[in-house]
Amino acid sequence: MTKYIPNSKIVVRENNKFEVRNISDYFKEKKVVAFALPGAFTRTCSNNHLPGYEQEYDNFRVLGVDEIYCISVNDPFVLENWREISGTKKVKFLSDGNGTFTRDMNMITDRSASGMGLRSYRYSMYVENGIILKFYKDENGKFDVSDSKTMINFLKKR
Repeated sequence: MTKYIPNSKIVVRENNKFEVRNISDYFKEKKVVAFALPGAFTRTCSNNHLPGYEQEYDNFRVLGVDEIYCISVNDPFVLENWREISGTKKVKFLSDGNGTFTRDMNMITDRSASGMGLRSYRYSMYVENGIILKFYKDENGKFDVSDSKTMINFLKKR
């Protein structure tokens, strides 16, 4: 899959102000690993997905990755709290509270049966200068291929 990061607008909170940004700007002139998950504070996201990327951050840097982003269909306040409570220091969070980027990526899934509403599929991707070079998508309820180890193994083979 070779595809560009879409020019989706997201709302970020910086210096106690809300600002609209183009998410593609976060991927320009960088090598980025990004992973998306259904929601902050959920069991698999909190116990496995996020911690794996945080723990492997230095290994990703050795492999040439400039940034690691966690993307979730949660508002900026929720992600800010999750970052603090989880003790995450290295992975950066991008809030897609309105689901715009997730829809533009065609990664929206209906989690209404579990009371979560529309959320993101769990996935990871490797992006160079806005071009998606590798993409791993888990099926709903699974955590098989979007983990940090799978991405590291891909990068080691490049």
